[in-house]
Amino acid sequence: MPRKGRTLTTVHTKGRTSIVIPQSPERGVDAAARELELVLASLEDSKAEDIVTINIAGKSALGDYMIVVSGRSNRHVMAICEHLITDLKDEGLGAARVEGLEAGDWVLIDTGDIIVHVFRPEIREFYNIERMWAAPDIEEGRLH
Repeated sequence: MPRKGRTLTTVHTKGRTSIVIPQSPERGVDAAARELELVLASLEDSKAEDIVTINIAGKSALGDYMIVVSGRSNRHVMAICEHLITDLKDEGLGAARVEGLEAGDWVLIDTGDIIVHVFRPEIREFYNIERMWAAPDIEEGRLH
C-alpha cells in the first residue's frame, strides 16, 4: 500500500526509457566548493563581519559547509542576506530556503550544500553555534 501523501507515477513505454528526474551536471564536492566561493565573495562584498566557515561534510547530512557571520545591525543583517540571495539567483542557485529575514536578528539561508547563519553580534554571542560545531568528534565506542 502506498504511503499517504506520496505521489505515484506510472510510465508506459516500449523500449528504453530515459531518466525522468533531471540531474545537475555539477553536484558534489566541486559544486559545493564553487558555491562556497560565491557565498564568501558575496558576504565580503556586503561587509559581513567575523566570517567563520565550518566544513561539516561527513559530520552532518545538512550540507557540506556552514558559514556564520555577523552584521552590525538588523538593517545590515537584512542587507547582507538580500545581497546573498540576489547573487545566488544570478548564478542559477535561487532555490535557497530563507528563515528569519523579517526580523533581521538571525537569518538562516540554506542552499542545500551550504547553510549560512547571519546574526546581529549579541544574538550570535548568545547562541554561539560555532562552539557547538567545533566540539571534538565523539568516538563511536565511548558511549557504551
